[in-house]
Amino acid sequence: MTYYKVLKVDGTSPYLDFQWHLPQNDKPGKWMPYVRGKLVECERGYHVLKADQLSTWIVADALFEVKVKGKVVDFGNKCACHQARLVRRVETWNEMNLRLFAADCAERVLPIFEKRSPNDDRPRKAIEVARRFARGEATKKERDAAWAAAWAVARAAARAAARAAAWAAARAAARDAARAAERKWQSERLMHYLEIRPGEEAK
Repeated sequence: MTYYKVLKVDGTSPYLDFQWHLPQNDKPGKWMPYVRGKLVECERGYHVLKADQLSTWIVADALFEVKVKGKVVDFGNKCACHQARLVRRVETWNEMNLRLFAADCAERVLPIFEKRSPNDDRPRKAIEVARRFARGEATKKERDAAWAAAWAVARAAARAAARAAAWAAARAAARDAARAAERKWQSERLMHYLEIRPGEEAK
């Protein structure tokens, strides 16, 4: 199995100043020190990710393929291992692909909004501009204007969501099933942009 690590470009954690050894001259980075004892989520062990966990960890600019040693424990949204090293940077984890992925995710919920407000095209236009900006086809001014218009819509949508919150408990099971299905779609869509296929290496 191939594992991954999301880090800053310099190899530090996005949350702490913990430094990983970066790959150099097409060679893997050094092995990190072995962590003894029971692997505990957020307490003991090196956090690594499976491909289908990446969509919840878009928190830094660089993605690395990781090699692990010893036992790996899966905590659901991330894994932990006793020892790991960075093998190489995944170049398809870049600003353009992550922006396009975000636009795809936003577009997924457009039908919900457009059903309630069929004559309001601001969110759809904002997504279109976001895609053009990601590809270098729109200016920052265009992007910011579209963002401001979409944000006004988002505030109204948030108020509507708050009013509907009382019904949420009655739909808990359906909501959980929908969340799982959406996470699966997001995972598969992100892997498409990263050119990761099940059972294959990232390019």
